[in-house]
Amino acid sequence: MRRPLIAGNWKMNTSRAGAFELAKALAEGATDGADVLVCPPFTWICEVAGAVAGSSVQVGAQNCWHEPSGAYTGETSVDMLKEAGCTYVVLGHSERRHVIGETDQMINQKSKAALSGGLKVILCVGELLEEREAEKTEEVLTSQMAGGLAGIDDLSDVVIAYEPVWAIGTGKTATPDQAEAAHAHLRKWVENNYTAELAAGIRILYGGSVKPDNAATLLSQENVDGALVGGASLKPELFLPIIAAAG
Repeated sequence: MRRPLIAGNWKMNTSRAGAFELAKALAEGATDGADVLVCPPFTWICEVAGAVAGSSVQVGAQNCWHEPSGAYTGETSVDMLKEAGCTYVVLGHSERRHVIGETDQMINQKSKAALSGGLKVILCVGELLEEREAEKTEEVLTSQMAGGLAGIDDLSDVVIAYEPVWAIGTGKTATPDQAEAAHAHLRKWVENNYTAELAAGIRILYGGSVKPDNAATLLSQENVDGALVGGASLKPELFLPIIAAAG
């Protein structure tokens, strides 16, 4: 039985005080039916880690760099994130791919560094609207999985997040059938390229305009094991019901 994971990606939002209050509210209100993760901006990671200390809420980062140290202005290493209180890192998010310009090769380097350094990885994959309309969803997902996981033999600390790019921050949401089909494809890919046992155990999250009113339906799909939540994770009154829906 795969335990649900509900992760909140705060992106470039919140103030120091707001991040602390949000984290405290989540730590106090989260139910026990799912693992809960929050990914604040780098500047508030220590603050948030302190706010959730002693609770079941874990802290993650929104990105990392693949080298342990050096002349990499503006980047943050795996060890720095761990020391700040992170247990997870989100890699390959569509905004990193399509706004910042990260390639599968870069995401793969970061994934290897994070895993070898002791962080769990949430690897994001997903297609653009024109790719879905051209019926290339599975082709895109296959390519991103192969690129992002190249040379990684152990997936025990990897979570996959399916995020259709056309549904992120747009108010559009994949239908339950669309989400389930994509998740089933991803699980089958893991089975074909690793083992059936790994495929049965790996968690695959859905991300893309997840809200309290659609969370239960999405999370009830056989191959949907949780959610990577953007905007709704910034308000306890929206994020806590999504967590409850997973339980």
